[in-house]
This record gives sequence, structure tokens and C-alpha cells, in this order.
Amino acid sequence: MNRLQDEPSLYLRQHADNPVDWWPWNDEALAAARDQGRPILLSIGYSACHWCHVMAHESFEDPAIAALMNEHFINIKVDREQRPDLDKIYQTAHQLMTQRPGGWPLTMFLTPDDRLPFFGGTYFPPAARHGLPGFDDVLTKVAEFHAASPAEAARQGGAVREVFDKLEPELAQDTALDDASITGLRQSSDAHFDADNGGFGRAPKFPQAATLARLLNHWRDTASDTEPDLQALFMSALSQTRMARGGLFDQVGGGYFRYCVDATWTIPHFEKMLYDNGQLLALNAATFQATGDALFGAAARATADWMLSDMRHADGGFFATIDADSEDGEGAYYTFTPDEMRATLSAEDATLAIQTFGLDRSPNFEGRWHLQLAATASELAEETGTPEATLEERLSRIRASLAIARSARPEPGRDEKILTAWNALAMRGLVTAARAFEDDSLTAAAADCAAFLHTHCRDGDRLVTGWQDGTALGAGFLDDYALLADALLELSQNHWDARWFNWCVQLADQLLELFEDPDRGGFFFTAHDHEALMYRQKPIGDDALPAGNAVAVRVLLRLGHLLGEPRYLEASERALRFALPALREYPQAHVTFIEALAEYLAPVETIVIRGDVALTNQWRESVQKLYAPSRVTLAIPGDAQDLPKGLDAHRAPAMGALAYVCRGQRCLAAIDNWRTLANEIRER
Repeated sequence: MNRLQDEPSLYLRQHADNPVDWWPWNDEALAAARDQGRPILLSIGYSACHWCHVMAHESFEDPAIAALMNEHFINIKVDREQRPDLDKIYQTAHQLMTQRPGGWPLTMFLTPDDRLPFFGGTYFPPAARHGLPGFDDVLTKVAEFHAASPAEAARQGGAVREVFDKLEPELAQDTALDDASITGLRQSSDAHFDADNGGFGRAPKFPQAATLARLLNHWRDTASDTEPDLQALFMSALSQTRMARGGLFDQVGGGYFRYCVDATWTIPHFEKMLYDNGQLLALNAATFQATGDALFGAAARATADWMLSDMRHADGGFFATIDADSEDGEGAYYTFTPDEMRATLSAEDATLAIQTFGLDRSPNFEGRWHLQLAATASELAEETGTPEATLEERLSRIRASLAIARSARPEPGRDEKILTAWNALAMRGLVTAARAFEDDSLTAAAADCAAFLHTHCRDGDRLVTGWQDGTALGAGFLDDYALLADALLELSQNHWDARWFNWCVQLADQLLELFEDPDRGGFFFTAHDHEALMYRQKPIGDDALPAGNAVAVRVLLRLGHLLGEPRYLEASERALRFALPALREYPQAHVTFIEALAEYLAPVETIVIRGDVALTNQWRESVQKLYAPSRVTLAIPGDAQDLPKGLDAHRAPAMGALAYVCRGQRCLAAIDNWRTLANEIRER
């Protein structure tokens, strides 16, 4: 009996017709494993995952393999996007057991009583090939091992749990919080940078948005030095250039794919994830604001347009993913041939498109062409003498025509669950782009997203991890609270609305109440009243999302200085001391935490402007024209109500405006004219 047909998760429903006796992760499934003494086969994946689909077609749809699974195991299917707590635990266990990176699909075998892992892997083919054992053979041998030696399986699982306990660093109570890990990250970036292609390391190439943002901000921090760190800017800008011009970017429809399988950013894994695009939208927009480079502005604008047109729910939230596969296979939706260009476009435009997108070179994907930006409008204008504006207009028309042409093809599926943490990253990207482009419509879209989450992604005053088809998903995790608080604080800088700022403060309080470990520092991934799992993690490293612990520190530092709230500042310092040993040992895995540490060592500048609405917004917009990642600016109308404690001390004048400028815990006298304020912020 397959029990997945009524699950809210699209990924689970994709497996509802398998001949496998699948269970969702719930008390009933876990009780069945205990009562029957059968080990758990835990399969974790997500709806847009190509290799998850492959394993499903090859193995889970095979009656003989399904019979083995049903005879020997309690088979549990988990959507990693809905249950990141389970995914984080068992991905870590896989890495400990195999000494290899994890990934999806994740296949783990657990003891029936304590859900301890005793064997695992990722993708298994149905029969042995390419050095991988066949899944049928794996199932048989694991079942035989557990039947013959259940105590040994439990011992192996217990050993993994003991290693988990040792992974948690000791609180660096008496160690100075210094910039050693910041320096270490900067040196590591140099060592791993690909100077030819941008990015870091070899294939496969991931965007690593946090690292590129840190390099951009490091350059900005040194901009006033005698010798600014131009190499940091170069590494960030070159990487973004190669990504935006290469195959990681959808040159027709906008938005970024997950990663590229090669070192030159040519061929991606064709799934599109909201979390990647939220982060890369913020990065491209910030780099455009910092440098004025039109390529980054165009990539940011196209990414925002794609999110708003293809990924947005009618009520303002954003969907999770676009599948890697369509009916015609992975990537088929996105690729073209020169003949298809000529059939779609005028002869003149086809010639321009072939030259622009590299179809005059050898095919790069299964006899077809995945488009890259082989030449920009600026480069073509210089080469041909055609005005750049004319070429831009023609290319815009060409992209629209190609988008219409490919829309007639079988489209990749879209997972329409709306995840709280991922939507927070989308909001942050939109408000960053709104500042870079001075576009209030993007701020409004972010506010609509906040309203959606406030309506649909809460259970009482607690967050849930997401929403799908009218159903709220399970209890929220650290990432949901931290990333949403961060996004609401960013939104408040674009437009004052007490609802969103006060919600941000409420989430900050809940971080302390529900997640903090006040004794050893840091924040647990699950709330104090969450379901008891094999282990309760305090993850501090970045993965596909920035580390929730690190984002919590950044938010609490900023709110602590804005509101004069020592509880927030003290919790931030405890978390930094908890993470410090790992930051020093392996800085490249903890980039967001190092960004937070940099803000601790050089606290942000806060500017609160009170007074006449038009004047306060004018001052705010002028302040925000300069790229200043270490500044928080709030423009609060003089008649604003319901201000939180700490902001209510900033009084509004009877006429005009006043600006209150603080750097860390040192504040200047209130400033009553723009010229003085401009002089103060130029000194920063």
C-alpha cells in the first residue's frame, strides 16, 4: 500500500504510483518499523532533482526491486525541502560513514528502534555499473546483514551518533574574537580561484553567492585604504561575468540554473531553484550598484523579471523550483539549433541571434546549442558600428520571440510549494534590486511576499516551513526565522511599515526563545519543542542556503544596535564564540558567519531619519545611492505609530527631518540638514 497520494509534497506525490510500499515520515511509519523489527529505508530527494527521477524510473518503478524493498524494509520517502532537519542529519551521517560528499537522492538504512544510520549512499543504479553496486544487490545484502546482526547494525549507528556529539565545537569563551578567519577566507579565496573561468575549484561549478558577496564587501571595506583590495573585486566580478554570460544563466528567460557540470560555466544542471535566484539577484544587483557595470544590472533585472513572471503565486508568494527535466529530457526545453533560430526569427535577427548566443560555434549539448552570451550588445556595437541601443532593442525582441517559440515545447514541471526561508531570500533579492534600480515596484513585490507569508506561513505566532495547495507545512526551522527576520529588516529599509519591522523584532525574540543554546552558544536548527530526532544539530556552515546561525547573528547584531537591545548583542557574541574554532579551521565553509564576524568587529552604521514623509524618503534614497553593505537606514514618518522600544526615542521634529546616526554604540548629535548628513556618511 503506497501512502503518498494525499501528501502535500509534489515530490512525494511523484512517487505515489510506485509499486513500493512507501510511507511518509510520521509516527505511524516509525512505529511500524519498531513493531516489525524491520530496518528503515530512508529515501530523501526533491521534485526538481534529475538523479532522483532517474533512480525512481530505474528502481522504484521496477516490480522486482520494489518487491525486495517491500519484503525487507519500512520504506520512507522524504522531501528534503519540506524536512530539511532530517536531510541535514542524514546527509551529515552519510558523509561520516562514507567519507564522501552527499547529495540527492540520499539513500540511508536506519535501525528500526532509534533511526540510527548503519549503511547508506546516494544514487544506486538498478544493476552494478560504473563502479556502483546494483540497488537490488544492496537491498539484499543490507537486509541479510541486519537480519543476522541487528546488534552490530545498532552499534554502527550508535558510533555515528557519538561522532555527532564530537563535531560540536567548544565555546571559545576566553578566546578573542579577531579577524584571523576573515584573513583566512581571503587567502583561501585566492588559493581556490579559477582566474580563467571565474568561480572556485574545478567541475562541477557552483555559484557560491555568499563567497562572491563577501569578496565584494571586503573590497568595499578597503575602498578608502591606501591600497584597496582590487583583487577581491576582480574575483567577484569575473565570476559573476562568466556566470551571467555563460550557460548557468538562462539567456532567453532569465534566472540562474543550479550549477554547471563543467569548469567553464557552459552546461548546467537544468533545474532552477528559488533560493539560488534570490541570492544571485541580490549579488548581481549589489555589484551593479557598486560598479555600474551594465551586465550585472541586466542579469539582475532579468532574474527579477523571471521570478515575478514565472515563479510568483497570484497572492504574492514565490514557488520553489523548476524541474531539470521535461518530457523530452533534461535541457531539451532550453536548447536551440541554428535552423530553429532561422525558423523563428527574421533572417537579419537570426544572424544576430546566432552570433550573440554562440550558435556559430560547435554544438555544446547533445548535438544542440545551450545558449551563452558570446557577444554583448556593447561588443557587437563596437565591432559593427551599429548603435548599442539599436542592438539592445533587437536583442530584446529576439529573446521575446525565442521565449514564445520554446513555450510551445513540453515545459519542465514547477513545484508550487511556497517555502518560508526560500521566500525570504527572494524578498531580500528584490529589495536589494529595488535599491540598485530605484524601482519601488520591486519593493512592493517584496512586501506582497511578506504579506503572503504572514497570512499563510504561520500557525498562531509561530512560523511554519511553508505552504502548498492551501495546506500549511510543518513547524518552522531556524532558517525560516532567521532568513525571514533578515528579509524584513531589509524591506524596512526600503519602505517603513511598522507591521514588517515589528514582525522582524518578534522573530528575533523567537530566535532566542525557541532556538538558542544560551549555555554553549549558537542556535539549534529545530525549536525546543520539536520532534525528537536522532541528533539535534546546530549547523554553522553554509550549504545551498546561508547558514541560519550566521544570519541570526547578523540580524541580532543589527537590531541590537538599532534598538539598543543588549540581549541581542550578547546572544550574537555567544554564537560567534561557539562558531569561532570552525571559522578558523575551515573559513571557506563558513562564509556567512565570517561576514557576521566582520560586522561584529566593525559594527554597522545605523541611520534613523524621522520627520516629513517626503523629506525623510528623499534623504533615505540619497543615502542608499551609495553601495554601503555595512549600513542600515530607516526612514520613519513623523506620525508613525507602534514603534518598538529603542526606536521610539528618535523623536520627529515639528517640521523638516532629523537624522540619528550611530556607529556601533557611539551616536552623533541629531542632524537637521542634508548637507551635514551627506558629509557624515561620506566619511564612512
